[in-house]
Amino acid sequence: MKLFVREKYLKKIRGFYHSEDIIKVITGVRRCGKSSMMEMIADELRNSNVPESNIIFINLDIREYRKVKTADQLEQVIDQRIQKEGLNYIFIDEIQNVKGFEEVINGFREDGNCSIFITGSNSYLLSGELITKLTGRYIEFEIYTLTFEEYEQMKVFYGYQLDSNPAIELRNFILEGGFPRTVRIDGLEDKRSYTKSVVDEIFEKDIRKRVKIRNRESFETVRQYIINNFGSTVSIKNIYEDLRKNGQIISRQTVTVYIKALIDAKILYECNRFDLKSRRSLSGEKKYYLGDLSFYYALNTDNRINYGPVLENLVYFYTRSMGSEVSAGKIGKLECDFILRNKAMDYSYVQVAYTIALSKDTEDREFRVLEKIKDNYPKYVITTDYLLQERNGIKHVNLMDFMKEENVF
Repeated sequence: MKLFVREKYLKKIRGFYHSEDIIKVITGVRRCGKSSMMEMIADELRNSNVPESNIIFINLDIREYRKVKTADQLEQVIDQRIQKEGLNYIFIDEIQNVKGFEEVINGFREDGNCSIFITGSNSYLLSGELITKLTGRYIEFEIYTLTFEEYEQMKVFYGYQLDSNPAIELRNFILEGGFPRTVRIDGLEDKRSYTKSVVDEIFEKDIRKRVKIRNRESFETVRQYIINNFGSTVSIKNIYEDLRKNGQIISRQTVTVYIKALIDAKILYECNRFDLKSRRSLSGEKKYYLGDLSFYYALNTDNRINYGPVLENLVYFYTRSMGSEVSAGKIGKLECDFILRNKAMDYSYVQVAYTIALSKDTEDREFRVLEKIKDNYPKYVITTDYLLQERNGIKHVNLMDFMKEENVF
């Protein structure tokens, strides 16, 4: 099947296609499209006249390579296909299936004549083994599930009709989620069944193999609590006490371990809070966002959309996909939804709301916090409104249009 090309990621990786000295590590939640990304890179290499014999693609999850479990076996498989003439492009998918893979790929890197790309279980690839053994010799490219503009583009690519009302398309995207495979699944119930299967796969392959889960029920209780409270400011203490009030006796240490496991598996993303007056990070309380909104709807029976945290979640991952670092801000008693920092180390500030058109109080609330910030970096109020306000140099932008045009803050 012809692949939908995710250009926003390919353009970040292209400059390293031919780098022999740097291992390219592609990370992201399961089923977000890491394997497809490697196939897209291989297609581009073929189209640039790289011989097929110099493209070595090894998926350690398929039957052909399922018996490759040791470093020696992996080395033998690669050696059998290495070409003496020209640069070899080695793609290894699900590399965590091989114990001691770091020495093998580092050996081929040191030998030269190889440009290496790997993907695998996030809880493993981002752990100490890789960092310790390959420090300074790899670069990470993080892939996310589809953003709103990619969702619409992919629907058109596969022949689906878009609704003429952008707000309805946005609602569909929120309820269906952004896993690429779900675009080609008909019916909301079947899409959610697919997401549930992804959650189960993550638990079996990414979490249980790395973390001792003595009581799966208690793990799922913590998981459900944090998923149901995404976008809220919480602390480990809050979570522990709320669970205890509801009769769930789970230690704080266990809660901490479970949340870290969910973050390592990229079901959750941790958003730190920053005090704009003291210019310091705030310890304790954090916000957590979902690696994909479908996690919430697949694990709940509720179809209602709480647009506050939902739109924050969309903006959080949109900005990350565009290369910004994201934190939540506090200035006095007021909360700034996001402080963004781009690669040029420039800042911008963002407030997110469904609408500010219904009341002056709502408008004042969203603009007020940005007006308190006295530096000259750009400030945005992002809503679904099409009638836009301008106030004290603060930009009011429409969420759907802004994301479709792939604007950068």
